[in-house]
Amino acid sequence: MNQPAAEQTLPVPPRLPMLRTLGLVAAISGFLVVLTHQLTTPLIEENKRIAIERALFKVVPGAVSRRDFLLTPGGGIEPFTGTPADGGMRVYAGYDEQGRLAGVALEAAAQGYQDVIRVLYGFDPACQCIRGVQVLKMAETPGIGDKIAKDPDFLRNFEALDARPDAAGGGLANAIVSVKAGSKTEAWQIDSISGATISSRAVARMLDDSARQAVPVIMRHLEAFGDAAGGTP
Repeated sequence: MNQPAAEQTLPVPPRLPMLRTLGLVAAISGFLVVLTHQLTTPLIEENKRIAIERALFKVVPGAVSRRDFLLTPGGGIEPFTGTPADGGMRVYAGYDEQGRLAGVALEAAAQGYQDVIRVLYGFDPACQCIRGVQVLKMAETPGIGDKIAKDPDFLRNFEALDARPDAAGGGLANAIVSVKAGSKTEAWQIDSISGATISSRAVARMLDDSARQAVPVIMRHLEAFGDAAGGTP
């Protein structure tokens, strides 16, 4: 009879070199992630700064320069130093050629049909109204939802959209709401875009949420914005 072949024992690879290799790969990967973050963060921040500034000059008519402020959680306004307080809201003040305050701009965001829509809108303290909206980020359906960024009739909603604070100074006198296209009767209403109701409502919702928090504080502390040189009016 043939004897069964003797079982062969495979050599066990040494564990220490494997652990060393894995540790080295992990260390290099971590270093590359940190390095990439450090290299790209300034570029991302600079691109954002440029985008904000371009949008600011569109939503604050007459603005030629800017200063940045922070609405603090305590209900005050202070110059933005690059280290925002927890819960603070960034405000971009625009000044005209004489250095006078022309208006302020704020970011707002809400869930749209496809993804989060983010805008920059301008608030004019003189008329206590929203003067313009610029879309910073969106992924709405081309030809339908993306009309919120370019449809002339929709953008006319923001030539003087009522955003007055209420008498108590704790919100808006009237909520900013979207209505069926062509049915706008009040200065605080937004005529929706036919076929893009969800996107239109998202814009109304984000403006109402943001203005309700920011406008009363801005109107109480207008003197905090001073002039373009940083002085008081």
